[in-house]
Order: sequence, then C-alpha cells, then structure tokens
Amino acid sequence: MIGMLTRYASVGVVNTAIHWVVYGLFCYGLMTTQAVANLAGFAFAVTFSFFANAYFTFKKKATGPRYIAYVIFMGFLSYSVGGLSDKLGLHPIATLIIFSPASVIVGFLFFNYFVFKDKAQ
Repeated sequence: MIGMLTRYASVGVVNTAIHWVVYGLFCYGLMTTQAVANLAGFAFAVTFSFFANAYFTFKKKATGPRYIAYVIFMGFLSYSVGGLSDKLGLHPIATLIIFSPASVIVGFLFFNYFVFKDKAQ
C-alpha cells in the first residue's frame, strides 16, 4: 500500500502542476469565476492523472467507463470547491489550497475502492 501511495503522490505532483497552471490561465487570464477555472484546471489534469495512475499506480486497464466515473465524481468535487470559494468570497489561491489536498485524499480512495477495485474483492 505504501508503494502505491508513493506512486500516486508522484503522479499527483505533475497533475497538480497542470491543474494550477490551467486554473491560473482561466482565473487571471480569462477572468472566469473560480468555479469555472477550477473545473477547467481539473479537466486538463484529469486525463493525465487517470491514465498515469491506471498504468503506473494501480496497474489496471484504463477503460472508458472507469474514466467517465472518475471524471464525473472528481469533476463534481472540483466544481463544488470552486463554487464554495466563489460563494464565500475567498481569494482564488484558497480554492487551490483547499482542492489540492482534498483531491489527493478523496481521489486516491475513489480510485482504489471504486474505479480500479477488482471485482473479486
């Protein structure tokens, strides 16, 4: 389990960088709301994260239904955190500071126990 968490964290570093760059471009460059910027950042980073984790972390086949389940679940989390930040009037960096660790924890649990769970378990 420790090795799996280490690999997941390694993928997460790159995933987080992708997310933060796209978030910044949308929030500051395109002047979108935090909810839209966070969802856009997530959308760009999610594909990398899904396929890298499927191959590198969980060593499972990346299928369409698994990808869709992950995108829907984590997209909802992403948009919700951004929306809450908008509603509370938080600074845009707060969205990233809140979402990044939450997505690591919740994402790992969702990957491990739902998306890539073996049917025999």
